[in-house]
Amino acid sequence: MTTEGKLPDLLAGTPVFVNVGVRSFCDALGEAGYAVVQVEWSPPPADDPEIAALLDDLL
Repeated sequence: MTTEGKLPDLLAGTPVFVNVGVRSFCDALGEAGYAVVQVEWSPPPADDPEIAALLDDLL
């Protein structure tokens, strides 16, 4: 399979973003007029309570 010529075609189109995780990134792109798809994801539970608390604050 060849990719010759595919990059210019890709760059000529309107970008569509895929956001994984933090919803505010998706919202900001959408408000700026970009097409965006939100994927609901969160990291697996952390064994370290401090890390788990930081992740809870972030998400």
